[in-house]
Amino acid sequence: MSEQILQACKELIDDAKIGCADMVFKEVCLETLSRARQVLTESQFKQLVDYTSERMKERIPTALQQQLMANR
Repeated sequence: MSEQILQACKELIDDAKIGCADMVFKEVCLETLSRARQVLTESQFKQLVDYTSERMKERIPTALQQQLMANR
């Protein structure tokens, strides 16, 4: 069950990366990590933290970032 939760958390992070402005993406990441901490094992939580930090390092192309901001 916790493997499914881990996968769902990763998918939430991915969806947020695609569909949110940078600031909102970071808020979603923090909220997801906060909630995941309560239900994942220590090892799984570390995997999710590593995954999330890598996604945070990725840059959204400037054109997409501007489009997201315009749609607000």
